[in-house]
Amino acid sequence: MPERPEDDDEQLGSLRPTSPVTLAAWGVAGLAIGWLVHPVAERVNDTAPVVSWAQPLALFLVAAILGGTAHATWRSVHVRRERLEPHRAVNRLVLARACALAGALVGAGYLGYALSWLGSAAELADDRMVRSAVTTVASPATVVTALLLERACRVRNGPDRA
Repeated sequence: MPERPEDDDEQLGSLRPTSPVTLAAWGVAGLAIGWLVHPVAERVNDTAPVVSWAQPLALFLVAAILGGTAHATWRSVHVRRERLEPHRAVNRLVLARACALAGALVGAGYLGYALSWLGSAAELADDRMVRSAVTTVASPATVVTALLLERACRVRNGPDRA
């Protein structure tokens, strides 16, 4: 196996942070899917899904849990300089990446669903739009705290890694 040059910026076993382009792509996919839910559901079931207050509350709860985990991880790794066990670091990175992507997809999906109700004369159209909009506002909290957790897991390069 050929040796890698020592000045190569990429380290074996390292991950790049979640890129804004990836989040935007997931958001565009969510927007399209969310917009399609309304007409497809009405065609298949004769009624579109009702959005409850549980959806935005769940996203705020996930954001709070991620924020707490990010804060605890940051303090352990960067303030107290403790070594994070590899399996715990990987678990937190996977959680952070999954929540960031899911938050972008779900938030844009609810935005698409809300937009699909614009101009509709349906009885519950306004309720669906408002609750979907609140959920759309809640999802960036999930994305931001997930990215903070991802950042908290970063360690310094070099022989004195945390």
